[in-house]
Amino acid sequence: MATLGLVEYGDASPEVRAVYDDIMAVRKTDWINNFWKAIAKDPVTLKRTWESIKQIMAPGALDALTKELVYVAISVSNQCDYCIASHIAAARKKGMTDAMFKELMAVAGMANETNRLSAGYQVEIDEQFKMSG
Repeated sequence: MATLGLVEYGDASPEVRAVYDDIMAVRKTDWINNFWKAIAKDPVTLKRTWESIKQIMAPGALDALTKELVYVAISVSNQCDYCIASHIAAARKKGMTDAMFKELMAVAGMANETNRLSAGYQVEIDEQFKMSG
């Protein structure tokens, strides 16, 4: 159960309900998931987080599937079960196949391993890898 409980649509303040309505409109759905219901206990955080997600996940230089794949990889690395489940579902809706998921997990796992090795060995960054001004 969520630490502070969930805010259901019928119990939501007008401020929270407005965010819920926008979530449903943007996502073309008729329900609000538990993540939003949990953070709705703090309407300021709910609104700020939704506005940020709308902006970050909107069409841009990266396509929608790529953004979801990145979200899945980070969620796995952070061990957020909720985010893993919700973003795998979103990635599947955007075209992620089982083969893509397996390859994504292989890349994420390898990146985590080599990142820890590099940090542990305190590897100095090669000049060729440094970005110039």
